[in-house]
Amino acid sequence: MLLYVYNVLEPVMLNPSKLAIGLDRDGEEPIYRQLIRHIRAQIESGVLPAGTRLPASRDLAQQLNISRISVVNAYAELRAEGFLSAHAGRGTFIAGESPNSAPASSNGNGSTHATPNEAPTTPDRSLREMMRMARKPGIISFAQGSPPGEFFPLQHLRDAINSVLDRDGTKALGYEIAEGYMPLRAAVRDYVSALGIRCTADQVLITGGTQQACDLVVQALLSEGELIVTENPTYLGMLDIVRTRRVQIQGIEVDEDGIRLDMLENFILDNRPKLIYVMPTFQNPTSSVMPLHRRRQLLNLANEYQIPLLEDGVYHELRFEGENLPPLKALDETGIVIHASGFTKMMLPGLRIGYIVSDSSHYERLVRVKQAADISSPSLNQRAMHLLLERGVMAQQLERNNRELRRRRDVALNAAAKHLPPGSRWNMPEGGLYLWVQLPKNGPTAAEVYITAIHMGAAYAIGSVFFTNGAGSHRLRINYGSQKPADIEDGLRRIGRAWREVACDYADMEKSPLL
Repeated sequence: MLLYVYNVLEPVMLNPSKLAIGLDRDGEEPIYRQLIRHIRAQIESGVLPAGTRLPASRDLAQQLNISRISVVNAYAELRAEGFLSAHAGRGTFIAGESPNSAPASSNGNGSTHATPNEAPTTPDRSLREMMRMARKPGIISFAQGSPPGEFFPLQHLRDAINSVLDRDGTKALGYEIAEGYMPLRAAVRDYVSALGIRCTADQVLITGGTQQACDLVVQALLSEGELIVTENPTYLGMLDIVRTRRVQIQGIEVDEDGIRLDMLENFILDNRPKLIYVMPTFQNPTSSVMPLHRRRQLLNLANEYQIPLLEDGVYHELRFEGENLPPLKALDETGIVIHASGFTKMMLPGLRIGYIVSDSSHYERLVRVKQAADISSPSLNQRAMHLLLERGVMAQQLERNNRELRRRRDVALNAAAKHLPPGSRWNMPEGGLYLWVQLPKNGPTAAEVYITAIHMGAAYAIGSVFFTNGAGSHRLRINYGSQKPADIEDGLRRIGRAWREVACDYADMEKSPLL
């Protein structure tokens, strides 16, 4: 259907413009995303010039015969992207200039043309902008991926920093070698040995958190256009890395035990990826744990096809019940596994101390990339972390944090059962930070509920941003570790109320294309 809606214009604008909205009611793309796409395209093409007033959300919803929440969400995302501006009492307007408009340059005859090779808008940009709304004051946010501030051992850190400065003076403020502060590398060697990982200090590379560790591996092992294969859904940070590094990524379906190895092998045979990336323990976003037999099978597959396996172990020790399983690196007998982890999820995310454990076949390349990236991780941070490990602070803090995480998980499970809509499903995590929630598929999507939830003072991570193929529209991720128990209860109550409000809008539209 193609519908032309005439805008109400500011008095200074003499010629009305047409807002052409073509809706595919039988397609898989949600209606609100179609609205975003059509309006954005007409802004960028100049069909909708700056200053044009758009129809009120209710008016446009009626004329298109769609749910008003679809229009509300579309307008909100376009405002977040900078395409629209809202003025209380006056309406919603096309902003002064398109955020994606290219600067004009002369072609020598007085005319202008757009700068070539402009970077396209990423498919999930609007969803990410929505997630940034979670940072507003007063929002009970479950959207972040880090532990709460009360988990941070501030006094221990203060003591460690003072001790380092008293002991080392200006040495603590200079550059370290790219590989990292040797006493810290040795401490990491001892730390991972308790997990079953056998390595020397010379196989440890200190990084600026686990995110940088993964980025360094991608840079060291892949060239532009080459392919990574991963779980689907997967860690959002890895999706950011591959886009930045201009490599390709393909997600493989998961089951309750992790990545489907039958599908993975078929994909390998057809596509020959250069790297396999997995998070086998308390995976982000699902919190799933890969059982021992699947871990061994995955290692066998990687060895058979000689594909390096990047293991993200950042959540491995956030276990508060169930069986401890060895990391993939602890089972690795050939050096095929590159183990990346850090201390950011256990405590002190801002300290940005992570590490890579790798055999010699990749280590030197990783060091060169690290040196090119930032010379070395900050010396003071490395030395302070070394003291925290040496003094046993990490072990003590981890034990306390895991006890509290279990308590918060239990509160979240009870609150989810009480407040989320009937038909919702979620995981039962034995560790980690997240509930992975499936909303009823005959109701609104997680993105459609999000704006209403924000208005009610709660936020979550929209599930579709974790998928390589845009799936997961009815999924959301709840970081129960990020809030105190009372706020967990209140936040999930608000999310449930937001869903019911949007669902009522659906009920008024029996033929809603969003169903």
